[in-house]
Amino acid sequence: MLRDHYVRSDKSYRKISYNPPMRFTRLLALVLLLAACQPQPSARLRLVADGQTRDLPAGDLVPAHILADAGIAYSTSDRLLANGIPVPLDSPLPSGRVTLQLRRALNFRLAAPNGQFSLASSAWTVGEALLEAGVNLYVSDRLDPPADTPLEDGMVVVLAPGRDLLVRAAGGSTRLHSSAATVGQALAEAGIPLMGLDRAEPSENDALPADGQIRLVRVAESVTSAYKVIPYETQLIVTAELQPPAQDVLDPGEVGLALSRTRLRFEDGVEVGRAVESETVVRQPRTRVARSSFWAAKEMYATSYHPCVAGACSYGTSSGMKAGYGVVALNLDWYRALKGVRVYIPGYGLGVVGDVCPGCVGKPWIDLGYDQGNYVGWSSYVTVYFLAPAPLDIPWFLK
Repeated sequence: MLRDHYVRSDKSYRKISYNPPMRFTRLLALVLLLAACQPQPSARLRLVADGQTRDLPAGDLVPAHILADAGIAYSTSDRLLANGIPVPLDSPLPSGRVTLQLRRALNFRLAAPNGQFSLASSAWTVGEALLEAGVNLYVSDRLDPPADTPLEDGMVVVLAPGRDLLVRAAGGSTRLHSSAATVGQALAEAGIPLMGLDRAEPSENDALPADGQIRLVRVAESVTSAYKVIPYETQLIVTAELQPPAQDVLDPGEVGLALSRTRLRFEDGVEVGRAVESETVVRQPRTRVARSSFWAAKEMYATSYHPCVAGACSYGTSSGMKAGYGVVALNLDWYRALKGVRVYIPGYGLGVVGDVCPGCVGKPWIDLGYDQGNYVGWSSYVTVYFLAPAPLDIPWFLK
């Protein structure tokens, strides 16, 4: 119900109206403003630990106190996260709503060349856990499982640290650090792999050498083709139809031709071997056919003799032939092998081996017989031609 009031001013009256609900609204706004200015109640904290989540009063916001008040035990290997960010135990948390997470340390074993170790870590990955334990990792180190593998309780981690290696090759030496299981793997990881026929010392499947020394040998092969001459054979027909020491050729013959494939092997650019892989005959050789009046020729020292000395004559010979022109003598061994063989001596003519010369020793020697009336002295080297027919067994000294 509105009430009207009249106020007099300068002998006149002005009408003023009052509204009670408006006064109540203004009063309520004033109360709310005062309430907003009052101190806020303590911030709330959510704690996630050991699979449980609970809301707690923040207290003094020191994580160590919060855990103690909640009756939660912890170790130095455990990790605290405030809103996902690692925080120390003894530093107050930021004000406001905070989610405090306790990550328990996980136990794992490290197997390394110097032994096995039991470790605990609250890190997220294997690599982080090893770094926290003071184990420095290098790119060349081999880790199983890999460094980015999530850490699990009871996990066994195998660490194979890299080793210093010196690789010697024809182009120089290369130093590298590797934890590879074999020589071949180490070379491949270093960008100098074995290719084709290349070999390493020790071999590519061997473990890394104790002294760290590796020799790399680059091996290459090539195949060449070339024509090869096949010599012809000579068929010699010894005949009495020709005057000694004549020879003639019935067929000159022809060399053959073969295509040869040869494989060459090189180590560090140096040829170390070659082998003929195949030979293909392109043209067969044709035999050369020749005729000859002699079957052997020998450079010999020639002397001469006659049957009479100081008026005494002796015409007997070892073969029974009469001594004189045309009968030649050799040392005993040659005589036995060539008895009765016809010979031709340039400047002397034809003769027959018919006597033994006891003094013809020390060198190939022939003594030429003369008749008493036509004696010619000899003391020089001459080619002696042995004429057809040849003996069944050619003596070794005429082969």
